[in-house]
Amino acid sequence: MKFLSLISLSALLWLTGCATVGPKTDTATPGTAPATADVAANKPAALPPHTAVYPRGSLQPITAAEASSRGVAQLKAPADLWERIRRGFAMPNLESDLVVDREQWYATRPDYIQRMTERSSKYLFHVVEELERRGMPTELALLPYIESAFNPQAVSSAKAAGMWQFMPATGNYFELKQNIFRDDRRDVLASTRAALDYLQKLYGMFGDWQLALAAYNWGEGSVSRAIARNQKLGLGISYSELNMPAETRLYVPKLQAVKNIIANPDLFRTELPLIENHPYFQSVDITHDIDVALAAKLADVKLEDFKALNPSAHRMVILAAGTPQILLPWDSANVFTRNFEAYSQGQYASWTAWTAPSTMSVSAAAQQVGMSEYDLRSINNIPPRMLIKAGSALIVPRSASMQDVSEHVADTAQLSLSPEIVNRKAAVKAGKKDTVASIAKRYGVSASNVADWNDIKVSAAFKAGQQVVLYLPVRMNAPRASGKAAAPSKSSRATKVVKVPRKR
Repeated sequence: MKFLSLISLSALLWLTGCATVGPKTDTATPGTAPATADVAANKPAALPPHTAVYPRGSLQPITAAEASSRGVAQLKAPADLWERIRRGFAMPNLESDLVVDREQWYATRPDYIQRMTERSSKYLFHVVEELERRGMPTELALLPYIESAFNPQAVSSAKAAGMWQFMPATGNYFELKQNIFRDDRRDVLASTRAALDYLQKLYGMFGDWQLALAAYNWGEGSVSRAIARNQKLGLGISYSELNMPAETRLYVPKLQAVKNIIANPDLFRTELPLIENHPYFQSVDITHDIDVALAAKLADVKLEDFKALNPSAHRMVILAAGTPQILLPWDSANVFTRNFEAYSQGQYASWTAWTAPSTMSVSAAAQQVGMSEYDLRSINNIPPRMLIKAGSALIVPRSASMQDVSEHVADTAQLSLSPEIVNRKAAVKAGKKDTVASIAKRYGVSASNVADWNDIKVSAAFKAGQQVVLYLPVRMNAPRASGKAAAPSKSSRATKVVKVPRKR
C-alpha cells in the first residue's frame, strides 16, 4: 500500500510540473497560434499569487488639486434625504451680510421652517433624483423653498405659478401646458423638468451658478445687460458686483442661508423633520377620464393629499388624453390600480368638455348643455355680461353616451369671453348753449369723461355745430341660431367714427 501511495504522489507532482509555464520556443504546432519570441517578450512576467493587477499601471499618488476636484464615492448610504443633499453640495458659498441677515430671519421662524420642510417631504426626493441624474448641484433642490415655500399651488402677484414659479410665457417656452383643465406649471414632474432645463440653459449661458440663479429670478436679458454695463465700465461681473433689483440681490443670499441651515441645523437651533431617502410617490397610468374625487377614493387617500400630488388638475376631472399619469403615495399605487380595474359603478368621469359651436350668450349655452345658467357660470367662472366665443371649451356634465375628451381638446382647451356691451367711439354735434355737463347728461355718461375725451375742462361750453367725441355703450348681439353672425350696425364698428343723433 505504501508503494502505491508513493507512485500516486510521484504522478501528481509530474502532472503539476507539466502545467507550469515553461520557456517559449519559436516553433508552433500545426493548427495552433504561433508563440513568437516577440509575443513572449511583450507579456508581463509571472506574478506571485494574490497580486493585484492595475490595467493602467501601478497606483500613483494624486495631487491636492486633483483630490479637491474629484468626487469621492461614499461607501455608507446616507441616513436620510438631508444627508444625501449635503453630500451633493457643489456650488461656491456666498459670504455676505445679506446671508447673515437671512440666516437670522429663518432661524427666528422655526414654525415657518417646519411647515415649509414638512410640505417639501412629498417632492424633495424626486427633485434630488433628477439633479443627481443630470449631475447638477443639490443646492438647487432647495430653490423651491425660496420661490414658493415648496407650495405647488402658489401664485405670485405677477401670475407666476407652481413651486418653481413659472411665468405663463416662460412656461409655454418650456412646454408646460396651461388650459382650463390643467396648468403644468403646478405639475410636480413637468415643472421640475422644465426648471432644471431652464437652470442648465442659464448655467450654459453664464458659466456661473450664482449668475444663473440671478437670471432665473430677474431674466437672462437683464443679467446679460448688467454684465455688459459693468464690462464697459471696467468693473467686475460677479453676482455681488452687478447692479440689480433688491429682490434679485436677496435671491442668492436666501438660498445660501437655507443651505447653511440644512448643512448645520444644530448651529441655528433648528430641527428638521425626518425625510426618508426613499420615493414618496410613484406614477400610475390612467386609461380613462376620471373625476378627481373618484381617483382619490380608488387610491384610498384623502382628497387634499391627492391634490397635493396632482396640483396641475385644477378642475374636478382629469383628462387621460392630456394627463395620462397621476401621482400617488408609494403604498397607494397598487391599491388604486386594483380598484380602478375592478370599478363597475358606471363611468369614471361625471364631467367632460363641451366646445361652443358659435359665439353665444351664457343662457343659450346653458340651454344646449342642459344646465342652469347659474351652474354653468359658477362651474366655469364666467362673470356677468359676457359672451362665450366660438371654439371655447366649457366644463359640463357628461352623459353616458359621451366619449373621453380628445387629446387636442385636452391640450388646448381655452375659455374665451367677450363683453356683451362695449364702448364705441362716436361723434355728435353740439347744439346752442351745449356744455360738457349737458352733453354728459343727455348721453348718460360722466362729465369728467366727456371733458377727458375732448381735452377740455369740465366747466367748458361747446360752440353750436362743434363735433363732440363720445364713447357710448353698444350691446354686442350673439349670432343667431343659424350660426350666421349678424352684421354689426354702424354704431358698433370700432374703426369708424359715426354720428349719433341728439336725443330729444
